[in-house]
Amino acid sequence: MTDHDVIILGAGAAGLMCAIRAGQRGRRVLVLDHAPTAGAKILISGGGRCNFTNTGTVPERFLSDNPHFCRSALSGYTPADFVALVQRHGIAFHEKTLGQLFCDGSARQIVAMLLAECAAAGVDVRLGHRVVDVGRADGFRVETDRGTFRAGCLVLATGGLSIPKMGATGFAYDVASRFGLRLTAIRPGLVPLTFDGDLLALMRPLSGVSVDSSVRVGRLAFREAMLFTHRGLSGPAVLQISSYWQDGPVTLDLLPGIDAAAMLLARKRSRPKAGLGSVLAEVLPVRLAAALATSVAGERMADLPDRVLQEVAARLSGWLVSPSGTEGYAKAEVTRGGVDTRDLSSRTMAANGVPGLFVIGEAVDVTGWLGGYNFQWAWASGWCAGEAV
Repeated sequence: MTDHDVIILGAGAAGLMCAIRAGQRGRRVLVLDHAPTAGAKILISGGGRCNFTNTGTVPERFLSDNPHFCRSALSGYTPADFVALVQRHGIAFHEKTLGQLFCDGSARQIVAMLLAECAAAGVDVRLGHRVVDVGRADGFRVETDRGTFRAGCLVLATGGLSIPKMGATGFAYDVASRFGLRLTAIRPGLVPLTFDGDLLALMRPLSGVSVDSSVRVGRLAFREAMLFTHRGLSGPAVLQISSYWQDGPVTLDLLPGIDAAAMLLARKRSRPKAGLGSVLAEVLPVRLAAALATSVAGERMADLPDRVLQEVAARLSGWLVSPSGTEGYAKAEVTRGGVDTRDLSSRTMAANGVPGLFVIGEAVDVTGWLGGYNFQWAWASGWCAGEAV
């Protein structure tokens, strides 16, 4: 048996950051992960270049049953702090859009940086260790298929249910529940939406078509690219709204910032012999323009009554579609919900009723927007716990 001050379960973004800070404070830290590679989700993120933070990080861009919970951790470790770490390691990066920061090279640089910081802090990282039991009596006992380990503090950093092919499980939820922590409703977040019936019949032939759009649920809207798929809709705008959608319609504005009715009526006057499809193709992808035009009787703009053009415009700017569901955890970038923040300290991430137990990262009921926010939550919550263990 090996004695440590802290055992961290999970060698992902949050777990490694927690280990770094705890090690820097002189704690004897052991990180255990069942995967053969550290930072598996980091490696596939951002198309392999890791969207490692967002300069626009503010608490309002995170979802939680307690929207104020994330404030303390996010203010304690900011995007600027992580950028400074990246710069110290000489990793080149760039801003893509909307404050999203990516490596110029590879996401492997971020994992290598984190492991180098762990090594410098004396952290013991052990991969390929499958946990078979966790208990508590005079500290925590973690039994694995490769030995039993003990520590005074235990940190749950094994993430959520998203992307099971990468090894994601509900382990953190199971352990948290075993120690009496409550869970909020858990579902896929940042996930493509699926459709059926006539809507799917319209969308499926458009698979691969991307269009700038504004996608809205209630009063909340995101303007980014929307992508048609063989099962429905994806792309940044749809992934963003999916975290807020549960049932009912979603409103699609295919011409954000454009007065569609005024545009079509003006084209009718200036190009009366033009077909609706060719007019729509001036502002939409050709395949999408053709699909929308086929539902309207009449070949030329001059043949279409103003009323019909206004109906087309209304659909372009406010197309109500009702998803049948989502593509689930297999395609979800994050898990929405998790360990109830009522049972955790926002300052330390410690479990209120279980001394020495901490929960960080995706396992907590804090879910960020698309674009580096969830990595920033991982860094911040990990750092916060690392300061406290």
